[in-house]
Amino acid sequence: MNRRQLLLAGGASLALPLILAGSARAMQSGEALLATGFADDIDPAIRSRERLDQDWRFALGHATDANKDFGHGLRAFFFAKAGYGDGPASREFSDAAWRLVNLPHDWAVELPFDGRGNTNHGSKAIGRNFPENSVGWYRKAFTVSPADKGRRISLEFDGVYRDSVVWVNGHYMGTEPSGYSGFRYDITDYINFDGENLIAVRVDATGEEGWFYEGAGIYRHVWLTKTAPLHVAQWGTFVKSTVNGAQAYLDIEVAVDNLADADQTFQLRHEVYGPDGRKVAEVETQSLNVAGHKTGLFTAKLAVTTAALWSLETPNLYRLRTLLVKDGAVVDVYNTRFGIRTIVFDPDKGFFLNGKNLKLQGANNHQDHAGVGVALPDGLQTWRLNQLKSFGVNAYRTSHHPPTPELLAAADQLGMLVVDEHRMMGTSPEIKGQLERLIRRDRNHPSVIIWSVGNEEWALEGNPLGTHLAIEMQAFVKRLDPTRRTTVATSYSGKGVSLGADVIGFNYGAQHDVDAFHRAHPDKPAMMSEEGSTLTTRGIYFDDRARSHLNAYDRQGRPGSSLSIEEGWRRVQERPWMSGMFIWTGFDYRGETTPFGWPAISSQFGMIDTTGVLKDTAYYLKSVWTLEPMVHILPHWNWAGREGETMDVRVYSNTEAVELFLNGRSLGRKVIVKDSHLKWEVAYAPGKLSARAYTGGKQVARAEVVTTNVPAQTRLSPDKITLRADGEDVSVVWVNVLDKAGHIVPTASDRVYFETTGPIRILGVGNGDPNSHEADCVADRHTYQNVGSWRSLAVDVIEGRPEWVGHGVDTSGWRDPMQWMPPEAQPPLTKGVVLQGRFDRSVIAAGDKIALFIDQLSPDQKIYVNGDLVSAQSVDGALKIELAAARFKDVNTLAYLLRTPEGGIPGIADRSVGGSKWGTLRVTQSAAPWQRSVFNGWAQVIVQSTGAPGRAVLKATALTLKSSAAAFNIV
Repeated sequence: MNRRQLLLAGGASLALPLILAGSARAMQSGEALLATGFADDIDPAIRSRERLDQDWRFALGHATDANKDFGHGLRAFFFAKAGYGDGPASREFSDAAWRLVNLPHDWAVELPFDGRGNTNHGSKAIGRNFPENSVGWYRKAFTVSPADKGRRISLEFDGVYRDSVVWVNGHYMGTEPSGYSGFRYDITDYINFDGENLIAVRVDATGEEGWFYEGAGIYRHVWLTKTAPLHVAQWGTFVKSTVNGAQAYLDIEVAVDNLADADQTFQLRHEVYGPDGRKVAEVETQSLNVAGHKTGLFTAKLAVTTAALWSLETPNLYRLRTLLVKDGAVVDVYNTRFGIRTIVFDPDKGFFLNGKNLKLQGANNHQDHAGVGVALPDGLQTWRLNQLKSFGVNAYRTSHHPPTPELLAAADQLGMLVVDEHRMMGTSPEIKGQLERLIRRDRNHPSVIIWSVGNEEWALEGNPLGTHLAIEMQAFVKRLDPTRRTTVATSYSGKGVSLGADVIGFNYGAQHDVDAFHRAHPDKPAMMSEEGSTLTTRGIYFDDRARSHLNAYDRQGRPGSSLSIEEGWRRVQERPWMSGMFIWTGFDYRGETTPFGWPAISSQFGMIDTTGVLKDTAYYLKSVWTLEPMVHILPHWNWAGREGETMDVRVYSNTEAVELFLNGRSLGRKVIVKDSHLKWEVAYAPGKLSARAYTGGKQVARAEVVTTNVPAQTRLSPDKITLRADGEDVSVVWVNVLDKAGHIVPTASDRVYFETTGPIRILGVGNGDPNSHEADCVADRHTYQNVGSWRSLAVDVIEGRPEWVGHGVDTSGWRDPMQWMPPEAQPPLTKGVVLQGRFDRSVIAAGDKIALFIDQLSPDQKIYVNGDLVSAQSVDGALKIELAAARFKDVNTLAYLLRTPEGGIPGIADRSVGGSKWGTLRVTQSAAPWQRSVFNGWAQVIVQSTGAPGRAVLKATALTLKSSAAAFNIV
């Protein structure tokens, strides 16, 4: 059965926005990543780009019931008239009862696992079977200074999963169906410069785009950009470089938007700064002109006399600083990070970087990570790339969608090549628009070596339409970026898409006759875009299918459809025309639980698990992809009760020979065949199994596995202990269970509890077990119920009479305050008014917290719940009443007694958002304590600074183990 069946069953170069240049190194996970058009050193009065990640309000709505979706879509003229955003899209709506969250945010990772969920998406309780969990609302208030009048103000989203609708100040901005493409709205005309502004975003994750975990929510950054009306367009620069000896020639394209009414005349000045920060070139063009409300495209040329090339070893980055000058004043500045390098895909010799033949040692990856889902903090992007580099990966395929900008920024800085992939093949306006956004956004990144316009499009792989669409899409890409080639990854070749591919991407050698294709199409470069699909569980050496665990030995995962890692790499090495191989996959990922269904919740294709712990197959790749001497032994050596049984012992090494010892006794020395492994059959005896690796007759590396004692202690190992006090920086912390001697116990499964003190918070936990249903991310779970059936009564005295405010009062003869009446039919105003609404008993579990959020209708109002006078506390502009479960009846009442306000009942009803502001009941199930069982001795915690400086501590405890702690300095 192939992967498709399994799924159906269940040149020259450039670069863009980046960070600081430098030599190849392991970046710290907290270093800032500067993406496209960064404005860190620009006067904000000229151009500003502010992250809007902090302090969003969030709540789950409902996909099929408008009443449970906070009444959205029920207001008259809601979508018929401008500014009639209703429910949470209304400016007047109160979100005081909602959770406060920071972006990036993925609400799906917070949901429980459920057998009714889609196993391809990780069996989370989201999707069509869970309408109550599939819509999320976000709201954020922000201010804009009156000094910004006359500027253009744009709201930019890097990625929202999915089907998002955005309103600003109650006005509809637009809809973006894609869960991966960035999008932007010019909100200038809707800005309130004299008070608060309100962004509302409705996200519907009911539908799916992929066959893997995709998350839900605003899971990438949001930006507020301010410019003059005359400015460099979004993603408006393109730097193309040509290398000639030590020199590089730069061709610069700049798109300039003129959003003013009149034509504009200006100058453009380009300054190029080298990796060391010094200016290395500049040029100025005079008397340029753009008509009003038009975009102009302008070019310039300059030379860098001694170019520092971008490479894997020395990822040198340059900065283009573009200044737009009008009437002697700088009106815009735009920064572009780029690199100078050459890339060639040769049909006979493979891939070349800067004239050097280089095999692509690649890994396919989705974008989720244990603990945080798809809402990765920037530092985790860097950490993940470093984990891949640790076993020799030099290329990354963004399977199967546009990546987050910060991933490419990290790849530029670290020296990692990237295959940048579009989501879907096609030429419709929507699909081409998404493709254009991808190319324009990413075409300055030196790490990007090729564009992928599709993956395994089964309906196109065997017919002429596939050939045609591949040719059309690649021509479209070439018009936007003539410096790179394109590819399509195919599971079938010889017809359709493969014939139209510029560079053919073979998915799995066993599914193709690659040699026959190469003979038939000798001018077409090729790469193995996917290989492996091996199925292994970290630390498991005998199949345990009841637990969805599969042994970690390298073998064909799907005979007839894919190859083992070793065989796949050997075939690539034997073919100089094959540019390289991309393993499926680098990291394990949620979903696509082949060959299992429920209760498995994650894939097992990865070379490393969902937390980033290397599996044994990663060590094979390290032995053939890296040069520093290494040796690795599998399996572990804890096999109590199996004494005397023969164990399949394998050794990976990049040396010439390895000698294996058991408890000091040599089991023989063996010579390593290139790109292979060594194997011994060893009768198990407790103790120590060690391997000594030799090159040139000298020992150059050593490894051992030992029989451990019982678990005795925990250990925390942060990747760094100094964090920036910015509320964003993270540290990735390994959690291990050790015996008394300090050895990791490879079979340990102890549950560990975590707590923090000081200015850090836990973002998530994980352990890499593909069958674990423990929570990765704990959060308070809120359910909401609006108080409804409102009735009003005009009264002449302000008294809490039982017949007015008591429980069980017959209000059938009272007025419906929401019913419109013409002014001439309105009754005369009285001294006071009683408002009474009703709500049913909610489902309340032991330990739940109950609160009623109400409005401030008058300063001296009195509030009654079930006839009892209650007091409220002020919370974020609303009033909150804490309630006890014992006070609830089957039907409950909330009553206001107040002096009649100006405008009477119609006035307060108009501001009530359908009565929702008058009463919202919130039931809160408090988050469980942070905890995780280690899986085969390992788990992971991701911690983040809260924004304040100071000393912080993460503590780990377990019932029978010695505790441990990790201290952090937040500066």
